[in-house]
Amino acid sequence: MVGYDPEAKCVSSVEAAAAGSASGLVTRVLVSPLDVIKIRFQLQIEQLSSRNPGSKYHGILQAVQRIFQEEGLVAFWKGHVPAQLLSVGYGAVQFMAFESLTKLVHITTSYNARDSFVHFVCGGLAACTATVAVQPVDTLRTRFAAQGEPKIYRSLRHAVVTMYQAEGPRTFYRGLTPTVIAIFPYAGLQFSFYNILQQFSEWVIPAEGKKGGNVKNLVCGSCAGIISKTLTYPFDLFKKRLQVGGFERARAAFGQVRIYRGLLDCVRQIVREEGPRGFFKGLSPSLLKAAVSTGLVFFWYELFCSLLCALKNTDSTTRKEG
Repeated sequence: MVGYDPEAKCVSSVEAAAAGSASGLVTRVLVSPLDVIKIRFQLQIEQLSSRNPGSKYHGILQAVQRIFQEEGLVAFWKGHVPAQLLSVGYGAVQFMAFESLTKLVHITTSYNARDSFVHFVCGGLAACTATVAVQPVDTLRTRFAAQGEPKIYRSLRHAVVTMYQAEGPRTFYRGLTPTVIAIFPYAGLQFSFYNILQQFSEWVIPAEGKKGGNVKNLVCGSCAGIISKTLTYPFDLFKKRLQVGGFERARAAFGQVRIYRGLLDCVRQIVREEGPRGFFKGLSPSLLKAAVSTGLVFFWYELFCSLLCALKNTDSTTRKEG
């Protein structure tokens, strides 16, 4: 049901936006702790190893224990308000754009809307559109998740005012270049691999065993998330490093800090100081998050779309009977 289906014609663009928003909201609540750990790992200059005495975090379980001891349980939902705004807005724009683009391709070209290549291109374009729309909220979310104690920003409003006055409006779009560069193939691969895996499951699983479609959606989404995240991960790390530029004093408690003049300077400094492995810091929690979040996003999206279709069918049946 992800993408325009000329045979079903059940979900409109507005309904896709509603389902995408609801999917993003539910998923964000569940994966926020993994996101906070991933961001902490990405921003750490020191090697993620217990052998490095200057390393604050060196493993997922150790990071969970340390964050809990130092900052409490609520720390795993730091920046949750901007993160929810991000998820709800991103989900709405992405799925609405994806439904509209796949429908446009099917109507105006010779390509089938269900082709994996179409899903790759439309998925990438839809994600780029959503990214530009919500980038300021993403920057706020990263700042909240990255800050330690005492807090620099007391509230969302305080953060917006402080950042605008101290760094100007461009600060809300820090890291946009690597984000857009990475998001097209990342989202494109997500949608295309989800489509491929769905088609593969249709071929592998016999007709009588096709019950439990929700579990299939979850598994296909999780696998698509792992593949796409692994292939595009370094750009996510570059984005996070650039987003906390000008925020160095709030990072002092976590170890060394660096100032980057742009994307290329960020890449050069990481290679020189941290080596090629530095591009994949935080990959473990990121893959875990990608598997959980992508699986849940597609799972909830398909479920909400099914509910909307069922409601529409029930309503039309009631009208006919009346």
